[in-house]
Amino acid sequence: MSPGRTWWTKGRPFTLAELIADGVVHGVGIVVAIAFGSVLLGYAAFRTAPEQIPALAIYVGSLVVLLSVSLAFNLVPISPIKRTLARFDQAAIFLFIAGSYTPFLAIMGGTASGNLMMVLVWGAALIGVALKLIVPERFGRMAIVFYLGIGWSGVLVFQTLAATLPPTTLWLMVAGGITYSLGIIFHLWERLKFHNALWHAFVVVGATLHLWAMFDCMVLSRL
Repeated sequence: MSPGRTWWTKGRPFTLAELIADGVVHGVGIVVAIAFGSVLLGYAAFRTAPEQIPALAIYVGSLVVLLSVSLAFNLVPISPIKRTLARFDQAAIFLFIAGSYTPFLAIMGGTASGNLMMVLVWGAALIGVALKLIVPERFGRMAIVFYLGIGWSGVLVFQTLAATLPPTTLWLMVAGGITYSLGIIFHLWERLKFHNALWHAFVVVGATLHLWAMFDCMVLSRL
C-alpha cells in the first residue's frame, strides 16, 4: 500500500479540476435518475405496470442512493466522515446491483429459475453489504470480482430472460452491463488524470441504458 493510501482513500489526492468533473458527472447522474426514474414510475403506476411498482421503486431508489452516497464520499475531504461514507459507498454498490435485477426477475417470478435467481442475487448482495459495513478493509479489489460476479449472474438464466423480455430490453441490459464492466478499467487506472470522473461517467451511462431498458420493458412494450 503506497504512502498516504488506505482502503478508503487513494494515494494521490485529486486536483480541484478532477473533483469538479466528478461532481458534475454525479450531478448529471442524479438528475437523470430522478427525472427518468420518476417518468418510469409514473407511467408504470398509472398505465402499464402497476404490479411492478415495488420492484421498480427498489431499482430507482437504489440508483439514487448509490449516486448520492458516491457524490458525498468522493467530494468530502479526508476525515472520519469520509471513512464512514466509504463503507456506505461500497455497500451501496451491492444493493444497486441487486436492485437492478429486481424488476426483471420479478417478471420471471412465476418460474423456478426466476425465484432462485432472486434469492441468490439478493443473498450475495446482502453478504457483500455486511462485509463492506463490518470489515471494509478486507478483500480489497476482490470485491470488484464479487461485483462483477453478481452483475453478470444473469447469464445463468439468459435463455429465460430472452424468452421473457422484449428483445430491445434484453440488449439494452447487455449494453449497460458491458458499459459498467468497461468502466472498471478507469476505476483501476489510478495514474490517469480524471480516472475517477471517467469511471463514474461509465456508471452513469450504464445506469441510463438500464433505465431505458426498464422503460422499454415496463412502458413502451405495454402501450
